[in-house]
Amino acid sequence: MTIALSHLAQSVRSQLPNLKVIAITGSQGKTTTKDLLQHLLSAVGESVANEASLNNELGVPLTLLRCNKNTKFCVVEMGARHRGDIAHLMEIAAPDVGLVLVVGKAHIGEFGSQEEIAETKAELIAGLADTSVAVLGTYDRFTPHMADGRAMKVISFGEKSSCLVRAADIELREGRAHFDLVTPEGRQAVGLQLLGMHQVANALGAAAAATALGISLETISAALSTAEVASKWRMALMQEDELLLINDSYNANPESMAAALRTLVLLAQERGGATWAILGKMHELGESSIEEHQSIGRLASDIGVDHLVSVGTRDFLSAEGDGEMVQHYFSDIASAVEITTHFSAGDVVLVKASRAEGFEVLAEQIMSAWKASE
Repeated sequence: MTIALSHLAQSVRSQLPNLKVIAITGSQGKTTTKDLLQHLLSAVGESVANEASLNNELGVPLTLLRCNKNTKFCVVEMGARHRGDIAHLMEIAAPDVGLVLVVGKAHIGEFGSQEEIAETKAELIAGLADTSVAVLGTYDRFTPHMADGRAMKVISFGEKSSCLVRAADIELREGRAHFDLVTPEGRQAVGLQLLGMHQVANALGAAAAATALGISLETISAALSTAEVASKWRMALMQEDELLLINDSYNANPESMAAALRTLVLLAQERGGATWAILGKMHELGESSIEEHQSIGRLASDIGVDHLVSVGTRDFLSAEGDGEMVQHYFSDIASAVEITTHFSAGDVVLVKASRAEGFEVLAEQIMSAWKASE
């Protein structure tokens, strides 16, 4: 079925020569960047993008099959579990712009090393024609070099002064990033509606891809400043009376865990309440799993998290305790809801784990229990 679907999608793509296809990959931030870019491009013309994060050999063809002669842009997020997955998707989509955000540790259990992950992500750039544009993040040691030796145009993005598209004068206001977006066209203020400093990289990726398509700086900055969370359970704020909960339960890896913890602490500093990091397992980390979980536990202590609540695993917890941070353990979601009885008005709670842990249920149950206690 998927082979026939792929051939059909290729046929549709070949019949739409004016359609601009943008492919996105990376260890984290793919779906948020995809959503930002589609929002941005919709201000210019009809656009299509993957539903949710359907980014595999089924989702990418289905996305292309939604395009027609009126579609101006198609944004396709590409994921991978094995070498060759992205190369196959590139053959189907034939993108005009290829965007690689970052190479991190997500799925390292599947690939074995970060180098293998980088090789897989690089299939996106390898699959581009020389007439296409490579858009490359500068947040790791692999991504900036993925187009080395190629004749194609390259647009770099990040926070370094050498980046073609960059963010300057970044500051957080109520947990949301404000910065000046700098492109070859000039400089324009952007105020993100999305929560967390890590959203700057996602916004810059979308801005750089839009720049590759010739979209004006004014249009880009205006769209980024109005874009809201489009996909469920990604740094979504839930509030009930005086309790604020960050529902980031869609997925988790070491890099996204660290970013979410830093956002938790920054929000609590503004509100003055205690911080509660309710964390579940990070999957697919292979032999480094225990080490990565322990590292997140240490980070939570180092940056000043008040309470670390580990659910379904003790790997986040230190046997000796971690400074002033209070550690809690619950075996499952059902028992973890009890932690709500320890919350106080003004507290900030983070709920985060890998998708398979189902922590969106825990987030809802916590808010319901808090409401019932008031």
